[in-house]
Amino acid sequence: MTTEVKKRAKRRRHVEPGAPPGVLIAHPEAAQPVIHVIAYGPDEFTEAQLDDLGALGQYLGRWPVVWVNVDGLGDVNTISRLGETFGLHRLALEDVLTPHHHPKIEEYDGHLFLIVRMFEPGFVVDTEQLAIFIGKGFVLTLQERPGDCLDPVRKRIRESRGRIRVMGADHLGYSIVDAVVDAYYPYLDEFAERLENLEEAVLKHPKADAISEIHLFKRNLLTLRRTMAPLREAINALLRDDSDILSESTRVHLRDCYDHVVQILDLVENYRELLGGLLEVYLTNISNRMNEVMKYLTLIATLFIPLSFVAGVYGMNFDTTVSPWNLPELGWYWGYPAFLAVVILVVALEIYFFWRKGWLGNPEKGPRSKRKKAGPHPDHSR
Repeated sequence: MTTEVKKRAKRRRHVEPGAPPGVLIAHPEAAQPVIHVIAYGPDEFTEAQLDDLGALGQYLGRWPVVWVNVDGLGDVNTISRLGETFGLHRLALEDVLTPHHHPKIEEYDGHLFLIVRMFEPGFVVDTEQLAIFIGKGFVLTLQERPGDCLDPVRKRIRESRGRIRVMGADHLGYSIVDAVVDAYYPYLDEFAERLENLEEAVLKHPKADAISEIHLFKRNLLTLRRTMAPLREAINALLRDDSDILSESTRVHLRDCYDHVVQILDLVENYRELLGGLLEVYLTNISNRMNEVMKYLTLIATLFIPLSFVAGVYGMNFDTTVSPWNLPELGWYWGYPAFLAVVILVVALEIYFFWRKGWLGNPEKGPRSKRKKAGPHPDHSR
């Protein structure tokens, strides 16, 4: 188990088993909250970083839409006060402080609670939990640490691009979910290019580290699948539910977001199938190379079998003075050249035999295959 995996496992086990529901316990290593507010309407907007939660009163109810983003979950008191300010359910706040949930959607009295997972690129792909509360006139997002993929949404608000400034809080919630989903596409594009390079390397020059790279790719795709599959079900449930918080126009946009999630899942499944095929090709190539090596080693051993027999016979301690049958060739003047000639002749005959059988080189180039491929003789009788 790698160090990064150990850290993730440790981060997930900070709640004691058997604790009562609704108990808020922050991880001791979690970052302290940093609160950023963006409030806007059709004609203007404002944004600020809050050092005191009491300052939220000057935004809530005075602006059409208020977006409160919290980076860091290390202060239970801050999370609890946010829950009281927005009227959030205690169980939802517990899920916020336990950042290992799969994407899901839950509806409470007066607000929707969504959990999505933001993509975090790296050698081993990871995801960060993003909790989203959508209510009348507000959106509250909470994440584990600073840094996210929501800058395009902030830029659209600041520059009044699109319809986001004239729409309600539900449209802002959709925009956040859509930005999280779209953040997966650049990695999938890069993954497709890396997969193409890996396929070329496996087919032409399979190396020993290819198998580990294939397993790493499969592990990253499994992470994406575990993220996208629950998100697809969550968005589908959001589309089916008749909630007063979501307008009809926002539901139309959510259907487009649902299509994006389905498309990502299709890409993930296609890539997993390609990786499975690459693994089989790699193992087949390795097996073929081993068979080639074993074939040539067997041929070499076969060449030396008759040579070993001849050398073994003439290497025995015979004495021609005792009997004329005790290898009279031992007394020949040209005995050694004759032995070498016999050895060379035997090897040449074996190589010729192997070639005739097509066991040397490409079997399709042997003389027998040529005769088989030859067409019929032309009929000159016509």
